[in-house]
Amino acid sequence: MRQEFKALVIEKSEDKTFSRHIKTRTTDDLPAGEVLVKVAYSSLNYKDALSATGNPGVSRNFPHTPGIDAVGVVEASDSAAFSVGDEVIVTSYDLGMGTAGGLGQYIRVPAAWVLKKPAELSAIEAMAYGTAGLTAALMVGALLDNGVTADKGPVLVTGATGGVGSVAVSILAKLGFQVTAATGKATSTDFLKSIGAAEVIDRATLLDASKPLFKEHWAGVVDVVAGDTLSNAIKSCQYNGVVTASGLVGAVDFTTSIFPFILRGVRLIGIDSVECSMAVRMKAWNNLAGAFKVDDIMQLVTEIRLEQVEESLMNMLEGKSHGRIVVNMADS
Repeated sequence: MRQEFKALVIEKSEDKTFSRHIKTRTTDDLPAGEVLVKVAYSSLNYKDALSATGNPGVSRNFPHTPGIDAVGVVEASDSAAFSVGDEVIVTSYDLGMGTAGGLGQYIRVPAAWVLKKPAELSAIEAMAYGTAGLTAALMVGALLDNGVTADKGPVLVTGATGGVGSVAVSILAKLGFQVTAATGKATSTDFLKSIGAAEVIDRATLLDASKPLFKEHWAGVVDVVAGDTLSNAIKSCQYNGVVTASGLVGAVDFTTSIFPFILRGVRLIGIDSVECSMAVRMKAWNNLAGAFKVDDIMQLVTEIRLEQVEESLMNMLEGKSHGRIVVNMADS
């Protein structure tokens, strides 16, 4: 059945500038797919901000609706795996990049992108995590799977006020780790301590990458920054320390020496939440609904409406946001 709905639409003009408007679309405008979902909540990620400003590394075809996260209810399904009324989560893959995303009130996607929402999470809690929470859960899980335990010493989280960083701080604190949060926002110290950071440091202290090794300090690292920050973190790890890397907030590359790897057995593990298997996703979401579930995840959340998305995305690009921004997709 054809439905009208509201969506944020990014348009590209002939002079290659981009504009953002809330427009009425219909489900006939959506791409092919086995599952039609009425979106209850979406959330904002840095990738959405890039898509909304025409970054060609994220989105190339316009008009386009961004939004790499969505939670909602199945309205129609051609897949035996999903029935009308199922509460589901869709994150990453091509959603909000080349495929119309969660900043529209409906999405239509392949069944292979869809997972049933764990009953232990409400819809808004699911988007309080979103792709950022999925990524954080994968990173924390990698630390645990590789022997990092709370009794081995402090764990560093870089980019700690962002979506991935703030969720990682909260999960690690819940699990009993001594968390050091690195940030360039001096005004965020109280926020970071309120979500579990034992110590907050200026990110500038991690920019010295001049030596081949530094004093052993971190038992584990969650890094979303790359560049000299990642290099410093690797060189400052304890023997058998583990570094998980998932982002490029600071740079797209980094330089390090071989010594942390051959003298201390440091392990660097890359984390991907875009194309990882559904089995990996389901394990991470079950952790978010169970052992990793933060007692008050909503303290990380600013809830907004679709009409407020453009301003929030621009603030994100300017480094003015923190925590998680969840978009209530119901009509105002």
